[in-house]
Amino acid sequence: MSTTPPPVLLLVADQHLGDLRAGFARYTGEYDVRAVRSLEEAERVVAGIRDDGGALALVATDAVLPDADPVAAFARLRSLAPHARRVVAAHWELFLAEAERLRPAMAKGKYDAYLLMPRGIRDEEFHQAITELLSDWASTAAGPEVVSVKILCDGLHPDLHGVRDFLDRMGMPYRVYDPESEVGLAVRQAHAAEVGEDPAYPLVVAMNRPAVQAATAQKVAATFYGSAEGVDVPGTVDVCVVGGGPSGLAAAVYAASEGLSVVVLEAEAIGGQAGTSSMIRNYLGFPRGISGMRLAQRARNQALRFGTRFVTGWRVEGMEPGEDGAPHVLRTAGGHVSARSVVVATGVAYRKLRVDPVEQLVGRGVFYGAAMSAAREMEGADVYVVGGGNSAGQAAVHLARFARSVTILVRRPALTETMSQYLITEIDYHERIAVRTCTEVTDGGGDARLEWPELTCTTDGSTERVPAQGLFLLLGAEPHCDWLPAQVARDERGFVLTGRDVPRERWTDGLPPENLATTVPGVFAAGDVRAGSMKRVASASGEGASVVPLVHAWLAPEPE
Repeated sequence: MSTTPPPVLLLVADQHLGDLRAGFARYTGEYDVRAVRSLEEAERVVAGIRDDGGALALVATDAVLPDADPVAAFARLRSLAPHARRVVAAHWELFLAEAERLRPAMAKGKYDAYLLMPRGIRDEEFHQAITELLSDWASTAAGPEVVSVKILCDGLHPDLHGVRDFLDRMGMPYRVYDPESEVGLAVRQAHAAEVGEDPAYPLVVAMNRPAVQAATAQKVAATFYGSAEGVDVPGTVDVCVVGGGPSGLAAAVYAASEGLSVVVLEAEAIGGQAGTSSMIRNYLGFPRGISGMRLAQRARNQALRFGTRFVTGWRVEGMEPGEDGAPHVLRTAGGHVSARSVVVATGVAYRKLRVDPVEQLVGRGVFYGAAMSAAREMEGADVYVVGGGNSAGQAAVHLARFARSVTILVRRPALTETMSQYLITEIDYHERIAVRTCTEVTDGGGDARLEWPELTCTTDGSTERVPAQGLFLLLGAEPHCDWLPAQVARDERGFVLTGRDVPRERWTDGLPPENLATTVPGVFAAGDVRAGSMKRVASASGEGASVVPLVHAWLAPEPE
């Protein structure tokens, strides 16, 4: 059992405090539930929690407080406890009357949910919302209570960040230990027969799994979720989906649910680029938002339920198109998969900055992607996020829970061309986030880790060195499809061409391929890897589902 004090849930209400307290009665076993009647009292309680080194997980207020508006109260409390989730739990006498006034503030990120205070026991809709927020807080702000994976590493190793990011994206709680610490020595002793007295770090160990020396994300993926020995998929499957992002997962769910045999090949973590997002707020059906990790894991479990097989840790290195009815063959370093049809859903990678001094600091203050695992290390730091897309906006909002300041750098004169309005609104409101337009990173340095990036104005060429402890790079998109053969048409940027985007000279009998079909019969593309895609999670999921009828038509026997 943990010896640390339980996290605090703070309830703030006056006239209806008893009803609010009753609504949170079920949480008293695992949380320290405290109740006050005013913002003034709440500020004293929160300051005390902070001074004692405790953790405030959530603040819930009634729709009306005696000494402040709830939205103003959240703003004042956020400066004391930026990680805490914020909820208006309106009494049923106030819920409708105050909704029009209070709900618009959610769009600006001023609080997380507007809920109806429970009117009795077992109000599971209310408790589902609360537990989702607490789960999100626990996975992003709090350290794990139960450690599933132990990582031993001596200092800042270039592969350590990749391993941590993979475990975060797979939802596996972990801690990093010095090899000479008490825990580190115990782990080394327990696994001495397996790894020797002088193991290669990072060393990753988990219950019922082989230890991984000189660990990389791909090695851990193969050991934990695949087979480190190789790929073993006997026979020929109906569908091989290459890539486990939203489009690949959707294709797997719908194809397997229709009775097709499905294998998903994923080199690293399920979820793709979307899996790194701290909070996706505009995905249909999740009014309070959902993290990319949770969305990906739910989709993976759904696909598993229908019989999909996942092969993780082996990158596809090539494909041999089948001819005259022969199956397509996908090759990896660990073996091959034979499939009657292929869905290319490998998505995109963040474009490299290509500034050598900065590239040398990757994993040591410089990170590609949202880097959920690195965010907790940015407590009190000055952080820069490079990129103008939704991923960059989500990363900035998440980092602002920890960092002293977050600055978004974009080459364009504004964010409006590339970022959703809901994120722009939230960023404009947030007092810790600033935006610098017409700016790029041209240099950087530091002794053991990043200490400063150099910023250059794209309009007048002026430069400035700024102190920073974190630089998060979310730069555009490059397709993951170098492994495809030349028979698959691509545009000048390398994205896969489908449907009417295929050049007319490569049409068959004067007709273009189907909308999501490539120039190779039986090979389809969905999601961000496809030329002309929207580069949004919802559209990628939709394409993954839409490709399945085309696969069915391809696999159907020819009519006599």
